[in-house]
Amino acid sequence: MRTLIIIKPGGVTRGLIGEALGRFERFGIRFVGIKLLRMEKERAELLYAVHKGKPFFSELITYITSSPVLIAVLDIDLGPDDGIKLVRKVIGATNPLEAAMGTLRGDFGLHMTDNIIHASDSEKSADYEIPIFFDGDELITR
Repeated sequence: MRTLIIIKPGGVTRGLIGEALGRFERFGIRFVGIKLLRMEKERAELLYAVHKGKPFFSELITYITSSPVLIAVLDIDLGPDDGIKLVRKVIGATNPLEAAMGTLRGDFGLHMTDNIIHASDSEKSADYEIPIFFDGDELITR
């Protein structure tokens, strides 16, 4: 199964790309697409469309577009539910204050709005999010 992660501006500017990618690789998770880019407002609004109308929506958009991000598609040799659970376990709870130490958010997150990483929270989300950033021919196949 495939899913999407985004190392957010805080993770990129703090030099945490290698640390984050290495944690996934140590679990045997493969990368099939990676891009470093500055996210445009339109893409950010598509990514966070589920949060449109919520009080924190504009803050999310401002943060994710503030500096470069690293977008990656992961390929995991597990079923969709287990693959998503593994990725979510590596990144930790959304609120860094609640994330376990040893997770990316627990070790490096500063506060909820600008935590260092995003990951699709379901197979449905991954199927929606991946095409926002990657055309099918940009992804490596086995």
